[in-house]
Amino acid sequence: MKGPPEALRKDFPRVSTAPETGRNGPGRRAIVSPVLIRLLRTHLRPYRKPVALLVLLQFLQTCASLYLPTLNADIIDNGVVHGDTGYILRFGALMVGISVVQVVCNVGAVYYGARTASALGRDVRGAVFDRVQSFSARELGHFGAPSLITRTTNDVQQVQTLVLMAFTLMVSAPIMCVGGIVMALGQDVPLSGVLLAVVPVLGVAVSLIVRRMRPLFRTMQTRLDTVNRVLREQITGNRVIRAFVKDGYEEERFRGANAELTDMSMATGRLMALMFPTVMTVVNVSSVAVVWFGAHRIDGGGMEIGALTAFLAYLMQIVMAVMMATFMFMMVPRAEVCAERIEEVLATGSSVVPPADPVTALDRRGHLEVRGAEFRYPGAQEPVLKDVGLVARPGETTAIIGSTGSGKSTLLGLVPRLFDATGGEVLVDGVDVRVLDPALMARTVGLVPQKPYLFSGTVATNLRYGKPGATDEELWHALEVAQAADFVRKLEHGLNAPIAQGGTNVSGGQRQRLAIARTLVQRPEIYLFDDSFSALDYETDALLRAALAEETADSTVVIVAQRVSTIRDADRIVVLDEGRVVGTGRHRELMADNETYREIVLSQLTEAEAA
Repeated sequence: MKGPPEALRKDFPRVSTAPETGRNGPGRRAIVSPVLIRLLRTHLRPYRKPVALLVLLQFLQTCASLYLPTLNADIIDNGVVHGDTGYILRFGALMVGISVVQVVCNVGAVYYGARTASALGRDVRGAVFDRVQSFSARELGHFGAPSLITRTTNDVQQVQTLVLMAFTLMVSAPIMCVGGIVMALGQDVPLSGVLLAVVPVLGVAVSLIVRRMRPLFRTMQTRLDTVNRVLREQITGNRVIRAFVKDGYEEERFRGANAELTDMSMATGRLMALMFPTVMTVVNVSSVAVVWFGAHRIDGGGMEIGALTAFLAYLMQIVMAVMMATFMFMMVPRAEVCAERIEEVLATGSSVVPPADPVTALDRRGHLEVRGAEFRYPGAQEPVLKDVGLVARPGETTAIIGSTGSGKSTLLGLVPRLFDATGGEVLVDGVDVRVLDPALMARTVGLVPQKPYLFSGTVATNLRYGKPGATDEELWHALEVAQAADFVRKLEHGLNAPIAQGGTNVSGGQRQRLAIARTLVQRPEIYLFDDSFSALDYETDALLRAALAEETADSTVVIVAQRVSTIRDADRIVVLDEGRVVGTGRHRELMADNETYREIVLSQLTEAEAA
């Protein structure tokens, strides 16, 4: 995550704090959502001093603005009416001085407001990012990548914008409104009766419109998630779309999602457009009323011309304060929804919890055992894995095979804690993986996932992902073992050849071999290969397995595969069927007495080839 400018980082150090749990229920009608208030209070707490200075500057500049109409009234009544030029010059100079103070305070308030809002946005984004990084596969699947991206970027930006506007506009609005009323009363009490009608009417009109905007903004953020999801699917699955000639269908699908977002944006836009005409109508009517009644007061001798001018200025200041508050209230509903979505991520704990007292050293080297493991997804009627047990020893290759959906990848994911077993134990060197230090786990267990992922960068940066200090010789050795050295040498820049996000600029087989090489560079004690040879041709597969056998001779190797030829020479083959272990042994033993394994083998090989 890109950090803030150096000056901002120095003055406002990043603060990572976890907010309190809880969400604002749909039936709550508070002016500002408690979730938004809690989020701001939590993340603004470290910046109390800048906020206090900002409020002081806003107070001074607002007081200066409120005092200017009174000075103007004095100049008219005591200087202009009586032709006293000296009086006009003296008080005119005072007005200039107060105006300078007002400008300086306003600039300072905006400066500190912008810096504090930026620091808040940085901290909230950092908190969301840190929490997402702690999620297991279960939580990531619950939210979905498009929604998490929207919450980390757009939702945080909405809250940050609200805070910026609050610091630059909202802080001065109540001071100006209350101060304007007090100063107007000082000019003429009977005429101030107009304010008794204006302020409540404005408040009721604004609150009614804002209340209707809240559910619309919530729906709009959800539909923005949908647009992101559809667009992400279409970009990622571009080749599939072209292969099946579904361009028209996907265009229509995106057009539908985009139209739904547009319709909701139009609905909120119509409400927002209604806000300013409503406020301006009340303003204009009240101005006419003030002039009408003020003229009668002047004609009766109960009011001076300067006082009427000052009263009109205070009326405009009061209305401007209400308009600033109106502008803020237009932003509040969307920021509330965004705050609730951010809070939902921050309040979600990972199902894979780091150990409180982690084990930081292991006695043995690479012994893996699964005892009675069970795994059940939340809300599922049946567990994916049921009482699974296996042992994988150093110097041996253990293979796991089974039909699609039998739980092979899920079983392998329990070892590096992509998710935790809901029953039973997974032991590495006799220690439950749930109490192992995560750093020790990363050094001990190396996983090559079923869908290998490469990061944007170069071949070298991807290979060094698990071991940043690896030398070029180590990288080339890993590439040789992974049968990837030849094609890397043919690239224009070799190890420094660019790799696109996800490895989309290399083939599926090349991507798999680079992912295998990345794990080999790390040199863990336990290697987990989750169907990592499926994109390779038979010759490359055979060469890679032969090289791996020599490279990992003293390590524990666990292979999940669909191809029988990949695992037939394994020291131990574990057969899974519907989440249960239905057979364990070598190839010949299982062919003789395990019907499930025999069916899998004969679906790929002839009887003679299997023998």
